[in-house]
Amino acid sequence: MHKTSISFLFMLVLGLFLLTAGCTQEQPDIVTPPQGINDTLPQDTYTSNETLVAFVDSAAAYVKTNGKEKALAEFNDPNGSFIDGELYIYAYTFNGTTLAHPISPEKVGLYRLDEGDTGTFLRGYIESVKNESGFYQLNYVNPTHDRTLESKLVYGVRIDDDWWLGSGIYTGPAYPSPVQ
Repeated sequence: MHKTSISFLFMLVLGLFLLTAGCTQEQPDIVTPPQGINDTLPQDTYTSNETLVAFVDSAAAYVKTNGKEKALAEFNDPNGSFIDGELYIYAYTFNGTTLAHPISPEKVGLYRLDEGDTGTFLRGYIESVKNESGFYQLNYVNPTHDRTLESKLVYGVRIDDDWWLGSGIYTGPAYPSPVQ
């Protein structure tokens, strides 16, 4: 047997072995619901984490270019450029007051840390932004899927010492938090 034939055969066997051994992975940048659950939402309805981060980063860049007042007016506009499908930008002070929310404009100007579940997850979200990790997982009502409770990954960035902005993506059916 020729040396090239042996090399080819070896690579073919090695490739088959790795494939059958389960050494393939899904893309790590896409959040998917756990396997084996009877999901009612089609998988193609989910937005990637990269898209979420890029969307929030573009909003932060908009603030730097246009200033706080103009940016907040754009973020609050329900027909503005910072609404894209399930993605929209909201903004809060670090003390919990809503500065922008195009989906719930009635919340603008309100202190929200005392709003039960909203206050609880908002406190965790604020801490993740302060610690610069930016990501926070929660269960939240999805207005685009008949207001069903779903798992949501949110991402936020600090604009300055007073306020921050963020957005989120729905990742599938809501699951109870693991017992700690």
